[in-house]
Amino acid sequence: MADLLRKPFGARGKVHQITPQSAGWRYVGFSLYHLKPGDTAAEATGDTEVILVMVEGKAQVTGAGQDWGTLGERMNVFEKSSPHCLYLPNGTEWSVEAETDCVLAVCSAPGKGGHAARRIGPGGISLTERGKGTNTRHINNIAMENEDYCDSLLVTEVFTPAGHWSSYPSHRHDEDDFPRITYLEETYYHRLNPSSGFGIQRVYTDDGLLDETMAVKDGDVVLVPRGHHPCGAPYGFEMYYLNVMAGPRRNWRFVPAPEVEWIMERDG
Repeated sequence: MADLLRKPFGARGKVHQITPQSAGWRYVGFSLYHLKPGDTAAEATGDTEVILVMVEGKAQVTGAGQDWGTLGERMNVFEKSSPHCLYLPNGTEWSVEAETDCVLAVCSAPGKGGHAARRIGPGGISLTERGKGTNTRHINNIAMENEDYCDSLLVTEVFTPAGHWSSYPSHRHDEDDFPRITYLEETYYHRLNPSSGFGIQRVYTDDGLLDETMAVKDGDVVLVPRGHHPCGAPYGFEMYYLNVMAGPRRNWRFVPAPEVEWIMERDG
């Protein structure tokens, strides 16, 4: 079985740390902090660029030699309000001091020095609907292709209503053949409402050499090194996930799974 499902390794401080080395790939890194009021966290970006996402809570943030003041507003991610985020280029440092209970995501990918530090959101990020029927979900685009904020990173939030599917119709982005398809590694940080619930994520390739179906719980991370990667939210449980993608070029192009291509064509 591929080691695609990563459980948090604590309840306070850094609870996830996924590096390209630990994931067995080349581009995407993802860390997550759970902080109590007064707790601090600090890192150097090194050769990576970083987007700090205030998933929940408020914190005082400094980065790239600047004081960015208090970032954060929503106390519960399922409020679905726009997130407060901070982009930091490679070769900089950042630190945070929590004012409230906080969940802080650290999204990273190779930096090339092409973009300056900047706040992202809450202005300019608005919840948008995607899909039809029980494939409807809601998106907060933090830094996707249309937002020229980063060298490598693509970051977005997705809210999937109970009983709905997401990252569906199934699709893959695992070949470097632009403009037909791009190679993008991806992480999913999952939350469930109520938190006692579970969701389903399948990661599979057309040839069946990779085919894993996982029950994800609140706080889990799923790695998508290749293949299709749909999610399902059971009736009674709303699903959130934070996506981080990166690859050799900052474009998101995908190919649908053969068995669901007709759905994408019908609903397109």
